[in-house]
Amino acid sequence: MKKIFFLFGLFYLNISVAQKPVSIIFDTDIAPDYDDVGAMALLHAFADNGEAKILATISCNAFETTVPTLSVLNTYFKRPDIPIGVTKTKLPNKECQQQWAQAIIQQFPHALSSNDQAVDAITLYRKILASQPDLSVTIITVGFFTNLANLLDTKADEFSPLDGKELVKKKVKQLVSMAARIDKDGVSGYEFNVLVDAPASKKVFAEWPTPVIMSGFEIGEKILTGIRLINNQSIQNSPVKEAFRVALAKDGNTKGRNSWDETAVLVAVRGLEPWFTYRKLNFDVKEDGKDEIIPGEKFMYLQFKQKPSEIAIVIEDLMMHQPK
Repeated sequence: MKKIFFLFGLFYLNISVAQKPVSIIFDTDIAPDYDDVGAMALLHAFADNGEAKILATISCNAFETTVPTLSVLNTYFKRPDIPIGVTKTKLPNKECQQQWAQAIIQQFPHALSSNDQAVDAITLYRKILASQPDLSVTIITVGFFTNLANLLDTKADEFSPLDGKELVKKKVKQLVSMAARIDKDGVSGYEFNVLVDAPASKKVFAEWPTPVIMSGFEIGEKILTGIRLINNQSIQNSPVKEAFRVALAKDGNTKGRNSWDETAVLVAVRGLEPWFTYRKLNFDVKEDGKDEIIPGEKFMYLQFKQKPSEIAIVIEDLMMHQPK
């Protein structure tokens, strides 16, 4: 809800204006880490609040639990019919070593029980994008850039006469990604989402035709969440809580998990303020997966405006949202 103030003589008139929900395609590697679960909790909380419309949830990871996990979470938040896509390539295939995904799939209802039941990621991207108004879709990526690189390479089809890059440019408002890292040298770093499919990352970083907001490793690294969630006794039978409970216990973690993916969702829906500011820069991705700053201002790269502990409260409150 946006508030607008008008001045009439000596009096201010306060008018609340309802903002249109942000249309989201959510692209995730949901398995090797569990901050993706927190990110999906935020996304559904925003949808319940009327702040977001979830067009699709898509996996860039071929690991066998990804589609059932997406189905568990969409079903829990009473949106079982959200389209689910998955990469049909054999790689990337990153497993869930902490077993949280297997645990919630076993315990909670879900419509799709295998990756084979989901639509090809690129087909779903083209179908969804072609059906949306121009410059209306925000894509959030909290995993590898495999799907986006493949999308850019697509040709005209039954959904649109445009090729992939033209379709993205016409339909996508912005891309918001949890990706990249700047280490102490101030110019480069290695980050998981970029590293796993370095050629795809390189292509997207170089060719993506819309504005890009990027939440780097060093942002989510400092924002710890999950402990209040698992200790909240009012939350029962929740796959979000169970995923964090299992994974935190497996790690012996009593401080909370780094909130990398949640920051991307927060910014994509509510914007940067009051939590973040940004610097403009550009990256190249080297053959070994290192991201390196190069001249340019293509990306808005997040920097802290508030303390990480203050942002953690906002994020974890949203992670504890219960379905309506």
